[in-house]
Amino acid sequence: MPPAGSATPGQARVDSWTWSVRLFKTRSAAAEACRGGHVRVNGSTAKPAQPVRPGDEIRIRVGGVERIVIVERIVTKRVGAPIAAQCLIDRSPQPPPRELLAAMPRRDRGSGRPTKRERRETDRLLGRTVD
Repeated sequence: MPPAGSATPGQARVDSWTWSVRLFKTRSAAAEACRGGHVRVNGSTAKPAQPVRPGDEIRIRVGGVERIVIVERIVTKRVGAPIAAQCLIDRSPQPPPRELLAAMPRRDRGSGRPTKRERRETDRLLGRTVD
Protein backbone atom coordinates (compact mmCIF):
# COMPACT_ATOMS: atom_id res chain seq x y z
CA MET A 1 0.00 0.00 0.00
CA PRO A 2 1.47 3.40 -0.97
CA PRO A 3 2.12 5.95 1.79
CA ALA A 4 -0.57 8.51 2.50
CA GLY A 5 -0.52 11.48 0.14
CA SER A 6 1.32 9.76 -2.68
CA ALA A 7 -0.32 8.95 -6.00
CA THR A 8 -0.52 5.44 -7.32
CA PRO A 9 1.69 4.71 -10.33
CA GLY A 10 0.16 5.75 -13.61
CA GLN A 11 -1.84 8.67 -12.26
CA ALA A 12 -1.25 12.16 -10.86
CA ARG A 13 -3.23 15.08 -9.46
CA VAL A 14 -4.66 17.27 -12.19
CA ASP A 15 -3.22 20.49 -10.71
CA SER A 16 0.24 18.90 -10.38
CA TRP A 17 0.19 17.44 -13.89
CA THR A 18 -0.97 20.66 -15.59
CA TRP A 19 1.77 22.59 -13.77
CA SER A 20 4.37 19.92 -14.58
CA VAL A 21 3.71 20.10 -18.33
CA ARG A 22 3.82 23.92 -18.25
CA LEU A 23 0.14 24.70 -18.85
CA PHE A 24 0.27 26.94 -15.74
CA LYS A 25 3.15 29.01 -14.35
CA THR A 26 2.62 27.88 -10.76
CA ARG A 27 0.95 24.93 -9.08
CA SER A 28 -1.15 27.29 -6.99
CA ALA A 29 -2.43 28.92 -10.21
CA ALA A 30 -3.34 25.45 -11.49
CA ALA A 31 -5.18 24.63 -8.26
CA GLU A 32 -6.99 27.99 -8.33
CA ALA A 33 -8.12 27.37 -11.92
CA CYS A 34 -9.48 23.98 -10.84
CA ARG A 35 -11.35 25.50 -7.89
CA GLY A 36 -12.73 28.21 -10.20
CA GLY A 37 -14.18 25.64 -12.62
CA HIS A 38 -11.79 26.42 -15.48
CA VAL A 39 -10.39 22.88 -15.71
CA ARG A 40 -12.45 19.94 -16.98
CA VAL A 41 -11.30 16.32 -17.11
CA ASN A 42 -13.23 14.09 -19.53
CA GLY A 43 -16.10 16.60 -19.64
CA SER A 44 -16.62 17.14 -15.89
CA THR A 45 -15.22 19.93 -13.75
CA ALA A 46 -12.15 18.89 -11.82
CA LYS A 47 -11.06 19.53 -8.27
CA PRO A 48 -7.31 20.05 -7.80
CA ALA A 49 -6.75 16.55 -6.36
CA GLN A 50 -8.63 14.68 -9.10
CA PRO A 51 -6.39 11.98 -10.57
CA VAL A 52 -5.56 11.98 -14.28
CA ARG A 53 -4.39 8.96 -16.27
CA PRO A 54 -2.97 8.54 -19.77
CA GLY A 55 -5.73 9.01 -22.35
CA ASP A 56 -7.73 11.55 -20.29
CA GLU A 57 -8.88 14.73 -22.06
CA ILE A 58 -8.24 17.96 -20.16
CA ARG A 59 -9.88 21.25 -21.16
CA ILE A 60 -8.40 24.39 -19.63
CA ARG A 61 -9.67 27.94 -20.00
CA VAL A 62 -6.80 30.40 -19.42
CA GLY A 63 -6.91 34.05 -20.40
CA GLY A 64 -10.05 33.61 -22.50
CA VAL A 65 -8.44 30.86 -24.59
CA GLU A 66 -9.46 27.21 -24.32
CA ARG A 67 -6.71 24.60 -24.42
CA ILE A 68 -7.62 20.97 -25.09
CA VAL A 69 -4.93 18.41 -24.31
CA ILE A 70 -4.81 14.62 -24.09
CA VAL A 71 -2.64 13.09 -21.36
CA GLU A 72 0.06 11.02 -23.04
CA ARG A 73 2.43 10.43 -20.12
CA ILE A 74 2.24 11.10 -16.38
CA VAL A 75 4.78 13.42 -14.75
CA THR A 76 4.59 14.90 -11.25
CA LYS A 77 7.72 17.07 -11.26
CA ARG A 78 8.11 20.13 -13.46
CA VAL A 79 9.98 19.21 -16.63
CA GLY A 80 11.58 21.10 -19.49
CA ALA A 81 9.59 22.20 -22.51
CA PRO A 82 10.81 19.41 -24.87
CA ILE A 83 9.86 16.70 -22.37
CA ALA A 84 6.57 18.44 -21.53
CA ALA A 85 5.65 18.39 -25.23
CA GLN A 86 6.05 14.59 -25.22
CA CYS A 87 3.70 14.23 -22.22
CA LEU A 88 0.63 15.63 -23.97
CA ILE A 89 -1.17 15.81 -27.29
CA ASP A 90 -2.43 19.32 -28.00
CA ARG A 91 -5.89 19.34 -29.65
CA SER A 92 -6.54 23.06 -29.10
CA PRO A 93 -8.35 24.92 -31.89
CA GLN A 94 -6.34 27.46 -33.86
CA PRO A 95 -6.65 31.03 -32.51
CA PRO A 96 -8.50 33.53 -34.71
CA PRO A 97 -6.30 35.62 -37.03
CA ARG A 98 -4.92 38.86 -35.62
CA GLU A 99 -6.65 40.86 -38.36
CA LEU A 100 -10.04 39.65 -37.13
CA LEU A 101 -9.23 40.50 -33.53
CA ALA A 102 -7.95 43.95 -34.48
CA ALA A 103 -11.13 44.70 -36.46
CA MET A 104 -13.40 44.28 -33.43
CA PRO A 105 -14.15 47.63 -31.78
CA ARG A 106 -13.14 47.76 -28.14
CA ARG A 107 -13.37 50.36 -25.45
CA ASP A 108 -10.05 51.12 -23.81
CA ARG A 109 -9.66 49.16 -20.61
CA GLY A 110 -10.51 51.29 -17.61
CA SER A 111 -12.20 54.05 -19.57
CA GLY A 112 -15.33 53.52 -17.49
CA ARG A 113 -19.00 53.77 -18.27
CA PRO A 114 -20.23 55.45 -21.43
CA THR A 115 -21.23 59.06 -21.14
CA LYS A 116 -24.87 60.04 -21.57
CA ARG A 117 -24.10 61.25 -25.08
CA GLU A 118 -22.35 57.94 -26.01
CA ARG A 119 -25.26 55.95 -24.57
CA ARG A 120 -27.79 57.92 -26.62
CA GLU A 121 -25.70 57.41 -29.78
CA THR A 122 -25.57 53.68 -29.06
CA ASP A 123 -29.34 53.60 -28.51
CA ARG A 124 -29.91 55.34 -31.86
CA LEU A 125 -27.54 52.95 -33.60
CA LEU A 126 -29.32 49.91 -32.16
CA GLY A 127 -32.76 51.30 -32.96
CA ARG A 128 -33.92 51.77 -29.39
CA THR A 129 -36.41 54.53 -28.68
CA VAL A 130 -34.86 57.74 -27.41
CA ASP A 131 -37.00 60.48 -25.94
